[in-house]
Amino acid sequence: MEAKLIKGILYTELDEEVGPNPFVWLGDISMPSRLHISVKTITVLSGESGLIPESLVILPFPSLNLKGLIKYVLWNEKARRGGIGQGAITLLFKESDDVIFYKYLNYFNAPFEEVAEKIAHLQKSKAPREDYIDILNELSLTIDQFLTEFKNNEISEENAKAFPDQKIKEANLINYKFKIVICGDPSVGKSSLILRFTDNAFRRHYIPTLGVHVSDKIFQIKESYIQLVLWDIAGQQKFQTMRQQFYLGSDGLFLIFDLSKPNSLESISNWYYDIQNQLKDRPALTGFVIGNKKDLALASDSLSEKGSDLAGYLNLGYFETSALTGENVERAFYTIAETLYNALHKDA
Repeated sequence: MEAKLIKGILYTELDEEVGPNPFVWLGDISMPSRLHISVKTITVLSGESGLIPESLVILPFPSLNLKGLIKYVLWNEKARRGGIGQGAITLLFKESDDVIFYKYLNYFNAPFEEVAEKIAHLQKSKAPREDYIDILNELSLTIDQFLTEFKNNEISEENAKAFPDQKIKEANLINYKFKIVICGDPSVGKSSLILRFTDNAFRRHYIPTLGVHVSDKIFQIKESYIQLVLWDIAGQQKFQTMRQQFYLGSDGLFLIFDLSKPNSLESISNWYYDIQNQLKDRPALTGFVIGNKKDLALASDSLSEKGSDLAGYLNLGYFETSALTGENVERAFYTIAETLYNALHKDA
């Protein structure tokens, strides 16, 4: 971005002897500012009877013209009083830039959660200060990538609004529209697969889908223009009741698992029957089981075989893809579109 939105990152630990301790930081944060931020973040925490907020918190620091995106850290440690250690990660930004952080707040939960777990591990292992700096640098890079991507997406949306006639022309060309629901556990690569197909891009960091994200792509099969409308269904448990309504009107499905994570394959049957139970008054959907992240060395032949066998048992096709390299991505989406198109014309 033209002006860097992240003004600094501070990790504060609650030291049993000195209290809130600004243990490590990135950016030009003076000693008085570090102390002020540390005391306020820990005081807010202790003021709530020691209950740790699970989600991110935004706190103002008016005297510094800054606000902080804060993730509280909690870990078990027998040597500490009460057997618990506490700390806080504070990402600082200017008050005038708070709109962007409020708007995309939910997207930041995953990277902060990952960093909090790493810091808890460092605390328990008495790791050197340099290890904390490395982790905070990773967080800074990830959030900066997020912010850049959000900005680019908003620019794209504005450009699309500037040329509304083009979308109308495309809509007039469409002969068939197929809704495809894309399901699977969190972080198996659903959104990255869609992004690779629609924009020939790859998202190198994980942004959890909030309920559902809808995108589309128009292309030609024989003499017809096909619009695939892709419903990226959130995998988190908290969206379970919400996502069932997203299945309605579906023509096909992709069930995604991670070839490097056997547990993600075990969930495929649950996803399949969850969809079928919501659509039990209509024929079974055309679909594919997709083993994603084929590029990873951890992907095993045995898991590939199990994925293929499960697809056959569910009467679904099977592909292995890589959103990173693009392998088989176009082929998988084109095949489901062609299958649905041919089904409409088999009696013609």
